[in-house]
Parts: sequence; C-alpha cells; structure tokens
Amino acid sequence: MSIDLDGLFRALAPLVDGVPMEDQAVGGAFRRLMSTLMNFDYVVVFAYRGKERPIDLYSTFDAKDHVLFVSLYQAGPYLLDPFYHAACAPKPGVWRMRELAPDRFFSSEYYRTYYVQTGLAEEVGFFVPISGEITVVLSLMRREATGTFSAAEFALLKKVEPLVAALVRHHWADLGRRFDAALAKTGRSRRKAAHPPADGVWQHLNLTEREAAIIELVLQGHSSESIGLKLGISTGTVKVHRRNVYRKLGISSQTQLLSLYLKNLGQ
Repeated sequence: MSIDLDGLFRALAPLVDGVPMEDQAVGGAFRRLMSTLMNFDYVVVFAYRGKERPIDLYSTFDAKDHVLFVSLYQAGPYLLDPFYHAACAPKPGVWRMRELAPDRFFSSEYYRTYYVQTGLAEEVGFFVPISGEITVVLSLMRREATGTFSAAEFALLKKVEPLVAALVRHHWADLGRRFDAALAKTGRSRRKAAHPPADGVWQHLNLTEREAAIIELVLQGHSSESIGLKLGISTGTVKVHRRNVYRKLGISSQTQLLSLYLKNLGQ
C-alpha cells in the first residue's frame, strides 16, 4: 500500500492547532493517520495505571466485538495480557505482541480460550507513558484474512511513533483524574486498587504468596524455565510448586486452572 499523502495531511490538520479534543476525536485522528500509511482491521486504545481496571479511550469495534475486546477484557483477562504487563513496566515505543509475549503464550490456555477468539493474525501497539504511573497503548489489529504487518510496515510505524506519542501526551495528559473518578465511583481507594481482582482469587483459593506468583506466571504463558528465571528459583522448584497447587486445588490441567481462575475472578 502506498502512502496517501492527501489523506495524511488532512489527518494532521486538526492536530496542529493545539486545541484539546475529546476521546473519539483523538482516536479518530489516530485511526485516520494510520490508515494513510497502511491497512488494518481494528483500532483500540486503552489507558493503564498500575493494576487498576484499564480505561477504554477509543475503539472501532462493532457491538459484538466490543464485548470480547473491551468489556470482557476489562473484567479481568487484561491481567494476563502481555500488553498490560508491558504498559506497567513500562516499555515505551512500538511493539508486536509476539515480541512481548512469554515463551509459552501462544500455547497457553489463556491464548487458546480467550485470545484466539479475537481471530487476530497480529496486534501491534504504540506504548506511550504519560506519567510515572500511566501508559496509553494504541493498538492496531489485523485479522487472519489481512495477515501480519510486514517488516517495512513495522519500520514505518516506528518512524511515526514520535508523532503518535506527541498526540497522546497533548490530548490525554489528564488521565490521572479520570482514574481517580473511576475509583471514586466504586468506593475504592488507590491503596485498595493496587490489589487487582486476581489477588482476591489467590487468597480465596488459599494459595501462598509464592504459589500465587508462580501460578499467575503460568496463566500468563510462562514456561517453568521462564518462571524460574523471573523468580530466581530452580526449574525443579517451580514444578514442585505447580504440582502442589494443582493438588491443593484438586485439578490436573491448565484448562481447569484457568476456568477456576476466571470463575473466582468475578466473585
């Protein structure tokens, strides 16, 4: 696809006057800007602050897909998402999902039971930290029929990243107040929000802190070797903890583990 210069200049025009815009206008400007450069199927923009429920700033999904990509995601699966963990790190720049995913992500039960429902061939994200705590992630998604982003397209995305970052920091600079307002509606404090629904799951299931840490990494798609490296323990020790957890919970597979996790997440 050749670059649509006329469309590019039209997309840039409303951005240069510096007037702050609403979410839909900012997201729409981003979508139009990207569409002058390459093809994609969906756009979704989330803001993340620590372990709090992410704020959906913009998306192009129809009502049915919105339930899967946004509503269901915000209910808890975001805690297993590689993009969420990269946003919390944070890891600014442009990243492919496969660059951020754990070594067993694409064979994990989370991927097979949730992520695969999206029907995506690839997801690429612009990660823009706007404060010490908040990162905005603007995702471009391609379905299987469209295919993955080529090396040339990804290189182009990297070149446009400074413009995207400037757009986000100008128009979405005050997201802290929106996170605070969302917390106020739930009656929760920042301190309580630092403990996501998953923490309650582990407590409800009577797992120790070490067991919970290992099982959470398992659900994210890390192998025993990867978990050992992250936690500074041997692979054998990881496997012993996994067996103990499975025995404690009365399960024998990762399928049952994820099912138990999602069931208790909503309690």
